[in-house]
Amino acid sequence: MPLPPLILKKNAHRRLRTGHLWVFSNEVDIARTPLTAFVPGDAVEIREHGGRFLGSGYVNPNSLICARILSRDERHPPDRAWLVQRLNLALALRTRLYPQPFYRLVFGESDGLPGLVVDRYGEVLVAQITTAGMERMKDDIVAALAEVLKPAGIMWRNDVSIRELEGLPLYVDTAYGTVPERAIVEEHERKFEVALAGGQKTGWFFDQHDNRGRLARYVSGRRVLDVFSYVGAWAIQALAWGAHEALCMDSSASALALAEHNAALNGVRVGVHKADAFDGLRALHAAGEKFDVVILDPPAFVKRKKDLAAGRDAYRRLNQLGMQLLAHDGLLISCSCSHHLPADELLAAIQSAARHVNREAQLLERGAQAADHPVHPAIPETAYLKAFFVRVLSEPR
Repeated sequence: MPLPPLILKKNAHRRLRTGHLWVFSNEVDIARTPLTAFVPGDAVEIREHGGRFLGSGYVNPNSLICARILSRDERHPPDRAWLVQRLNLALALRTRLYPQPFYRLVFGESDGLPGLVVDRYGEVLVAQITTAGMERMKDDIVAALAEVLKPAGIMWRNDVSIRELEGLPLYVDTAYGTVPERAIVEEHERKFEVALAGGQKTGWFFDQHDNRGRLARYVSGRRVLDVFSYVGAWAIQALAWGAHEALCMDSSASALALAEHNAALNGVRVGVHKADAFDGLRALHAAGEKFDVVILDPPAFVKRKKDLAAGRDAYRRLNQLGMQLLAHDGLLISCSCSHHLPADELLAAIQSAARHVNREAQLLERGAQAADHPVHPAIPETAYLKAFFVRVLSEPR
């Protein structure tokens, strides 16, 4: 039986023909296919104003992004076999990229599975759904994951606030098999223990894999400050590559406890400082502390476009505070995961911060999300992570 159609307004198909997967509510011809006729998560065929097939996907009449395309093959609408094929394609990329099974297996739109994220921790998978359409498919998703990877367990981390925009409940649940409270991640030959149910995101930030690898050439013999440290990934990698000392700063006592535990797992020792980042940086500056390397890896300060001005200022203030703690010839590693903040605006915030503290900045390297978070060329929102490696010098006298 064919799926019900969702017909677009005249010329509203052009962006979708370039490869984009989202339909906005103001692009739908509601006179012919009223959105109110659908229930969140309903499967639909998305068609041009003239009736030409664009793709099959799902709809949510209560969301600004009211539909997302899953398949462009009119003969094969999405089902469990289609999910298995998509997962196998995603797995083929990751197994080529990573020698060990620790990576983001599914990255939403970039893997043709909008609304779904899956992270792999060896034999355990942690998945997250953010749309009503994927929620409707969750039993098939679990079955397909079990078929493709045969994991020991699958956990749903469906506790992110973005789900509320889709009218979805928040919950954490074991979907399949047995999932331990903690799991081990291996990165650059180091081991880290992470909390799966209670940690940030799905427990670990795989997207910074390559950027943390860039640390090796900068940290030997250096004193390092890791701000927003979470479970100590940056600091511990720095110590493993020869840093003299590393201090983790985070507002979470449980995260800092795991950072100390992870340091011990790798035969190193980190210092910990529980504080809000802005307050903690000011306190360290007042105490006269200096570091050779300061790493700033904050949560997104710009979650919506309307937050851009305030977020831009927050990045400038954060980088300024970080620079005040740098020795004469220091390295600032400044990151942003706010996709609404363009890379050039983060760099401008860094330069502005340097001028506020009378320092000179030199951009040495720039990084992005690791390759297990591929970018969809037609969807700019999938390119979100920026990492700048900046030399910060005192003004010559």
